[in-house]
Amino acid sequence: MLKDKHILLGITGSIAAYKAAVLCRLLKTAGADVRVVMTPLAKQFITPLTMATLSKNPILVDFFDPENGAWNSHVALGEWADCYLIAPATANTLAKMAHGVADNLLLTTYLSSRAPVVVAPAMDLDMYAHAATQANLDMLRRTGVQVVEPGDGELASGLSGKGRMAEPAEIVAFAERLLAEKKKTLCGKRFVVTAGATIEAIDPVRYISNHSSGKMGYAIAGELAARGAEVTLVTGRTALPTPAGVTRCDVLSAEEMYRAATAAFDRADGAVMCAAVADYTPAQYSGDKMKKKDGELSIPLSRTHDILSYLGEHRRPGQFICGFSMETRDMVENSRAKLEKKKVDMICANNLKVAGAGFGVDTNVLTLITADGAEELPLMSKEEAAGTILDRALAMAGC
Repeated sequence: MLKDKHILLGITGSIAAYKAAVLCRLLKTAGADVRVVMTPLAKQFITPLTMATLSKNPILVDFFDPENGAWNSHVALGEWADCYLIAPATANTLAKMAHGVADNLLLTTYLSSRAPVVVAPAMDLDMYAHAATQANLDMLRRTGVQVVEPGDGELASGLSGKGRMAEPAEIVAFAERLLAEKKKTLCGKRFVVTAGATIEAIDPVRYISNHSSGKMGYAIAGELAARGAEVTLVTGRTALPTPAGVTRCDVLSAEEMYRAATAAFDRADGAVMCAAVADYTPAQYSGDKMKKKDGELSIPLSRTHDILSYLGEHRRPGQFICGFSMETRDMVENSRAKLEKKKVDMICANNLKVAGAGFGVDTNVLTLITADGAEELPLMSKEEAAGTILDRALAMAGC
């Protein structure tokens, strides 16, 4: 619930603004204190009087009241809010947010607020699918803005497709999950998480690696810590910040990750192996840069340790193990074989060819595979995916 939470509701100039009335009512019903800031164009779609009546607060549109000069402080609004929820969010507003344009009260408040920011896009399907809009959404996600994905259906243009604002009940549920205090159900439990790519040096200049960003593993480590666990994150090279409450161990090679992960697992209650570990490493490292020569170059490779297999073979009774599988074909079959061969409890499988599930993106599309079957999850943020994975995994482990 949202009892006593301060929700700042931003409304922009979209036909979907009529849904803001229902959204405001649901937020109030959930116990939130709601204040509303509107863009000037939003007033042409829904009246300030309607929103003031529902929110029980005056509506803010301009920087100051022209009648008496009273200033509507964007700084004070940003400090007041526990969550800044912009719904509907037009393509124009999203573009301005992504690029730091602050030409109205709603946008200056966005730049001033330290609260979590949630946007619910609303626009025609071609506008939503346009590369510029998607780039702006990606940029906002990278800065921490949460996106409530629009739905598919009939649009105001008469066309049908993805672009209609999510239903108010969905948006309220999203805000509740975002602001919910995590129950510390894992206090006293220890987990090891691996994340990111390993680097296998060929010489002082060149190496073999992959495209893993580490985002999924970092999201899982952060979620475990939020639930009270003691978390050791064994990470390959990445630019990501360490999640709050997590002990970080930086490694480079597959060998270093093997040593760190297996050592941490000895005293752990469970492990989530999310790293993209190299299967092969150069058989011999050249201390000097290898010079270019005529003809082809062959570099002998040796197998690295299979960390997941080692953990499965050496686990104690009661230790839980979850692995990941990135496939490009026969995903379920290959992942089920991996589950059985490596003696683990769960495999989180994804297909590199599925939109939203590749390396470096902020979303994922996963299938959770256990001995009991396979559960397909929809497209969701990696933070949401982390929560869902742990809900399922911890239920299996009895935590």
